[in-house]
Order: sequence, then structure tokens, then C-alpha cells
Amino acid sequence: MAERSTAFGLLNVNKPAGPTSHDIVARVRRGTGIKKIGHAGTLDPMATGVLILCVGAATRLSEYVMASRKVYRARVHFGVETDTYDAEGAVVAEQPADHLTREAVEAALDPFRGEIEQVPPMYSAIQQGGRRLYDLARAGQDVPREARAVTIFRLDLLAWEPPVATLEVACSPGTYIRSLAHDLGEALGTGAHLAALERAASGRFTVEDAVKWDALEAAMADGTWRRWLLPADLAVADLPRVTLDAEQAAAIRHGQWIPAVDPPGDDGLARAYDEAGAFVAVVERKGAHWKPHKVFQP
Repeated sequence: MAERSTAFGLLNVNKPAGPTSHDIVARVRRGTGIKKIGHAGTLDPMATGVLILCVGAATRLSEYVMASRKVYRARVHFGVETDTYDAEGAVVAEQPADHLTREAVEAALDPFRGEIEQVPPMYSAIQQGGRRLYDLARAGQDVPREARAVTIFRLDLLAWEPPVATLEVACSPGTYIRSLAHDLGEALGTGAHLAALERAASGRFTVEDAVKWDALEAAMADGTWRRWLLPADLAVADLPRVTLDAEQAAAIRHGQWIPAVDPPGDDGLARAYDEAGAFVAVVERKGAHWKPHKVFQP
């Protein structure tokens, strides 16, 4: 029977290689007895690292985690191309890569820094013509895809063990590290695929702080899993903070606009708390008023 729960928070899970992100969500739903759980950003089955699960009403905050910068550690294998751009795909081409040097790889990274245009891989969940690209790919179709603007804030070569480069990538949401690996291989004339991937950070959430999957499984089995539950408002911790008195907090919880007592500023979002420090809502500045945007009942 599903738990009747007031659980409201985030789980920073260190996803293991193998299961899909949806598999992890399903297992946590079963293990906690809570149905209302979702993830804030898919990881491919082979990928490991930070997978944020939103529990209870915190599912309404997933968009803020998904919109945050990401940091990945990637192993790129030069000389071998696959149809999926990663190690799980079929090999489609092989070329010599023993001539590559660390200096050549370093030089090839520079054009990929900053804002770039990236073509998503065929094996991706993007919809085109009402169908997922991966469904078209599995049907043997390779259709033209529109390039999308993404930003690579940082791209560092951590290690060079020929023919494999270990990279650390800080990037905007929506960046495909598989496409980055593929495009690097094309730039160097050898082809390449993504051999391994770890999400090291999603916004403020890091893999060093994440709960390992076996530890979470054990905690779900003995009923102590809530010790890993983080405050839901961490999802919006980068927003400005406003404190409401009791009357204002009650009004916001009832969907009413309230006057903003501070000097007029730019319209935008803020996180609102009552005088006891309880998270009340995400509010939106509208001129001289605060408007409820996402309200959370005590």
C-alpha cells in the first residue's frame, strides 16, 4: 500500500550504470511507498552520477533543477564511431588514432568552448514530427536534425591515455555530451564515441554529496531513507529570498497578491518564507506586488 506521506524534498542519488532514470524513480517509489516522485533531468542508462529525485510536492520544483548548469566527466574514445555515439551502440566506423597527441586533443577543444551549435544524436528523446528520434533510429531512419545552441562554460582535458581522453565539461542544460564526443572525433579526423559518463554536478548538487544507490536501497529497506531527504527549497536557492509576516503568508497561501514592501525592482521570481522560516512559495514580482507562482501548504 502506498504511504500516506507528507514527504517533501529532494534526493540526490548517485545513479549507478545500467538502470534508466525511470527505473530509479520506479524503485524509489516502491521502496518508499510514495507514488509522487519524479526525476529532474534524465541520465542515459550507461551514465552514472547526480540524479535528483523530487519527492511529493517538490515535483513542482523540478524545472528549476533541470534549468541549472551541469558538470560532467566524460571518457572519449577516439578511433571508433558508434551509431548511438556511445559505448552501447553498434560500431559503424574505425580509423587509426595512434597518431593523436595530448597537444592535438587540447587544440581541438578550443572551438567547442562558449556558445556552440550542436546537432542532437539520432538516439535521443527529442521529438520530431510527433515521434521520438530514438524510435525513428530504431526503425532504421536517419533524419535531418536542427542544430541547437548550447553553451560550454568550461572544457578541460583531465587525462590523456591514448586513445582515450578524460574531459570535464561544465555546460548549459540540454547539452549532449555524446554529440560533443562525436564532434570532437570528427574535428580530429578519427571519429570517436563516449565511453563513459558521470554527471558530477547539477547546479549546487554534487556527486560527492550524493547518496550511493546501495546505501539508499538499504535505507529504504529499514525505513530510514528520509535521512537522505534534502529541503525542497534547495531547488530554488539561487532565487532572492523574501520573508512574509503571518498575514502575508496566509494571503499567498490562499492565492492572493500582496504588496511588496521593499523598493520596486525588476519583475522576477523569489522564494518566500514565513517568519518561522518555513518555505511558503515561489512568488513572482509584478511591479509593486508579489504574486503567488507555486504555493506549498504546511
